[in-house]
Amino acid sequence: MSVRELVVLGSSSAVPTKRRNHNGYFLRWDDHGVLFDPGEGTQRQMRHAGLSAHDITRICITHFHGDHSLGLPGVVQRIARDRVEHTVRAAFPAAGAAYWERLRHATAFGDTGVIAEQPVDGLGACPLDGDGLRITALPLDHRMPTYGYRLQEPDARRMLPERLAALGVSGPDIGRLQREGRLEGPGGRTVTLEECSVPRPGQSMAFVMDTGECDNAVRLAQDADMLVIESTYLDSEERLAADYRHLTAGQAGRIAARARARLLVLTHISERYEAGDEPRFVEQAAARFDGPVVLAQDLDRIGVPKRRS
Repeated sequence: MSVRELVVLGSSSAVPTKRRNHNGYFLRWDDHGVLFDPGEGTQRQMRHAGLSAHDITRICITHFHGDHSLGLPGVVQRIARDRVEHTVRAAFPAAGAAYWERLRHATAFGDTGVIAEQPVDGLGACPLDGDGLRITALPLDHRMPTYGYRLQEPDARRMLPERLAALGVSGPDIGRLQREGRLEGPGGRTVTLEECSVPRPGQSMAFVMDTGECDNAVRLAQDADMLVIESTYLDSEERLAADYRHLTAGQAGRIAARARARLLVLTHISERYEAGDEPRFVEQAAARFDGPVVLAQDLDRIGVPKRRS
């Protein structure tokens, strides 16, 4: 049975706290494992979450501020140490290639050849091809080159057993009908795929970290089943958020509402806030977004909502 869930490895912002580790997010998507923004402590958090280097098939870095990338050397060295054999594609802003190189080769270790670099650049959508996942990257509005990511499953169709039976289509012919779109049924009648199926929208997930409010954040999150987005400040700090190109909880909710996302996951919480402040993040986001809102906690496992029927 396929599993689609987000494992929160860390949920703080620039400074880790006793309750929140630096950033780190692992998306399990069927046979794929996408590691987003590995901050310091990611290796240890993976151990706590029951994840190994062999689970990682992709690494996506939004930008090269330390809380989003200082865990990269340890992750790469663990991939090498554990002799991971499959390709691990690594996306990062091309403008930060110098930081990538420093982190990728930060210390002496027995290196690995499985890391396949995928630098992203430009103002338009950058497709990250390979391994059967459809991932695109778009630039965000931060103080250094920063990209958000969207994972999108292609749309498909769900077969209707009762219609197949009524039209006399069975066995290997079902697969042929799915591949070719039509076939000759009993009595010479042409049977089409549309007669025996209904559309099945593909699922999607958006990952939006350090940014001010911008149209690309909405584009990434458009109709997403899950939107994971920074919510560094409460709304009372909106001016500070603007200065540092970050979002408040209310702004994150507004982006989710504009995009018609289904589930909103708030994270990247400033160290200034105590546990008693946390309900206000959900309240302020929910004032603008009428869907479910989750405030991420370290080691949470948050399921991608079931697909739309």
